[in-house]
Amino acid sequence: MRVLLKLILDCDPDAAWRALQSPTAFREVAMPWVDFRSDEPAGFPTVWDTAEHRVSVRALGAFTVGTQAIRLDTLRSTDPRESATRILRDSGGGTGGVLSAMPHLDHRMAVAPDPAGPGPDGRLRTLYRDRLIVRAGLVTPLAWYGLWAFWQWRGVRLRRLAPTWAYDPPTPDEKDKSAENHESAETEAAA
Repeated sequence: MRVLLKLILDCDPDAAWRALQSPTAFREVAMPWVDFRSDEPAGFPTVWDTAEHRVSVRALGAFTVGTQAIRLDTLRSTDPRESATRILRDSGGGTGGVLSAMPHLDHRMAVAPDPAGPGPDGRLRTLYRDRLIVRAGLVTPLAWYGLWAFWQWRGVRLRRLAPTWAYDPPTPDEKDKSAENHESAETEAAA
């Protein structure tokens, strides 16, 4: 079973890449239909790492439908035409409850600069591609409908949230001004 998304997101590829590595963004794109809660004593990390992360999956915030292992690694496209493409892959799967019917999955999320180039406002946007491959035995057809519907929701949420992911690091001039203002404030406070 395969579920696909292909979207243009209103943020630059670096912002989209940071969001893919954020457990907070991971949860935000699924809400309110599904919520993920960390089963680890320390909770979710600030940024995903390559360790295995165990989560409980709750439907509609009301009941747990199962548990899942998240196993992430980063990949690069081997196609030279896609040298700017970054891929985050989850090779985890369901470990308990209803989700144990899908013990292995291959979920790849790829970000790249919009091939159309910057928009009329000069801003670079992101080509986002999402592919989920799941094998669930006899329940595969039933699982496909549920996952397809959920993936459409993810697409809506990704488009809605992407503009909030923008991050403009300060330029060297802004850093210098900030340092000068900080020094002036310390001098005034000391006086």
